[in-house]
Amino acid sequence: MPNVYRICFFNQGKIYELYAESVHQSEMYGFVVVEGLLFDHHQTLLIDPSEEKLRDEFKGVSRTLVPLHAVIRVDEVEKKGTSKILDPDGKTNVTPFPVGFHPPGRNRES
Repeated sequence: MPNVYRICFFNQGKIYELYAESVHQSEMYGFVVVEGLLFDHHQTLLIDPSEEKLRDEFKGVSRTLVPLHAVIRVDEVEKKGTSKILDPDGKTNVTPFPVGFHPPGRNRES
């Protein structure tokens, strides 16, 4: 049985929850690679609009790079769930962490 990962991250003020076959560190500093995005192919009349929006947004994408500081959580799960876009409400304790990116070996004062 292939691995399935659930990745939650901030994107444009929303929380994206996606399912993928592979999640790993990128060779490009400060990014996480998400490959093999998994979406449901609905056979019923009930369609989740946020999953449809995600499917359209990532149509034709074989892999995407997510900034490391935007990642909230990565879980290995037993089976794929429904991908969704969530609004961070005032009741949540999840807030994006602002960071300044300084690659290793670079002098911060110059």
